[in-house]
Amino acid sequence: MANDASTVFDLVILGGGSGGYAAALRGAQLGLDVALIEKNKLGGTCLHNGCIPTKALLHAGEVADQAREAEQFGVKASFEGIDIKGVHKYKDDVIAGLYKGLQGLVASRKVTYIEGTGRLSSPTSVDVDGRRVEGRHVLLATGSVPKSLPGLEIDGNRIITSDHALTLDRVPESAIILGGGVIGVEFASAWKSFGTDVTVIEGMKHLVPVEDENSSKLLERAFRKRGIKFNLGTFFQNAEYTENGVKVTLADGKTFEAEVLLVAIGRGPVSAGLGYEEQGLAMDRGYVLVDEYMRTNVPTISAVGDLVPTLQLAHVGFAEGILVAERIAGLKAVPIDYDGVPRVTYCHPEVASVGITEAKAKEIYGADKVVALKYNLAGNGKSKILKTAGEIKLVQVKDGAVVGVHMVGDRMGEQVGEAQLIYNWEALPAEVAQLIHAHPTQNEALGEAHLALAGKPLHSHD
Repeated sequence: MANDASTVFDLVILGGGSGGYAAALRGAQLGLDVALIEKNKLGGTCLHNGCIPTKALLHAGEVADQAREAEQFGVKASFEGIDIKGVHKYKDDVIAGLYKGLQGLVASRKVTYIEGTGRLSSPTSVDVDGRRVEGRHVLLATGSVPKSLPGLEIDGNRIITSDHALTLDRVPESAIILGGGVIGVEFASAWKSFGTDVTVIEGMKHLVPVEDENSSKLLERAFRKRGIKFNLGTFFQNAEYTENGVKVTLADGKTFEAEVLLVAIGRGPVSAGLGYEEQGLAMDRGYVLVDEYMRTNVPTISAVGDLVPTLQLAHVGFAEGILVAERIAGLKAVPIDYDGVPRVTYCHPEVASVGITEAKAKEIYGADKVVALKYNLAGNGKSKILKTAGEIKLVQVKDGAVVGVHMVGDRMGEQVGEAQLIYNWEALPAEVAQLIHAHPTQNEALGEAHLALAGKPLHSHD
């Protein structure tokens, strides 16, 4: 297989999603000669099938809710319904603008962009549609796809994944969502706002089960209030077609029927048939195994993003890609503290967190060494104006730093930036309490929570 012009790149990247393109942009910025290979569209899952389109749907749903509820703010408005073609145009316009900008950015950094299906052919090369692309180092960033369950056949019409849900040509009258994690609750929230009768099936005992239990309970309370139904603690058994939809049976024999079944049980790595095993890469359940510097067991190969068993978040992919580019360029690389990564679930209300849960803190430090404080948003002026309910929960090592911030409420995702700084700088409650937060803002609630934890509460009870 010929290598065009016998070029040997400093870095060959297989996959143009968040992790891959971040590595390409940073590597080129540092003077590396970079080749970026992508078989679909630059931007990957996040831009085209994940973060951006789902948040556009959620915002459209938020606008619909605001129209329905306008009168409680003294505004006379009428809700005429959802124009799903119009929603998709809005969503697609957002994606198109970002996609064009990203293409321009990659071109401006002089990255060699190669469209085609790539396969790892040696520790230092990737074959792309008959061309061999050689590099001193190879970065694998082939991402993920929606997972399913054995015996559950995805047909794209009645039984669908999140990919299908993003382009569905109708608003379903009713939907069962299999999986109460991030993807499941976000679609439950958006569809409920569009007028769908939604039921979430989650085998674990809480929605968003990786979050602090208090956050899960607050979300469940909010979903009940919104009329979103859910069944917890029992696993899926099978699904079958009915005359007009799908019937789902759980392990305890309970059944549910709806027009569509959305399978939202997570995403699995894209690694099969790409030559990874043949080159001796250490793998586990399809994931490529890496160390804290994103190095595989093959010295010339690194891997990032959803392909490796770290947090499946676009901003994690960005950070991992940047880390690899800087390491290859000779800069000192700093391993990522994954507990210090902000996490946001963009349902209504939002769930945002950084750091560790109260349960995890007790496991690490001992139950007698952990202090937890809850600040109710009812005491926050801006939250009252927005008519949102929720809490900020702080988890602190006794007489020490805040090790967890867990927030539930509208727009809490916008507050997680400061929470990230509090955790990553190992701030003491008294240090945060000295900072003056603008009034009236929701951000002020973080300050009030730390005032209370420091022993000097203002707009909250002792």
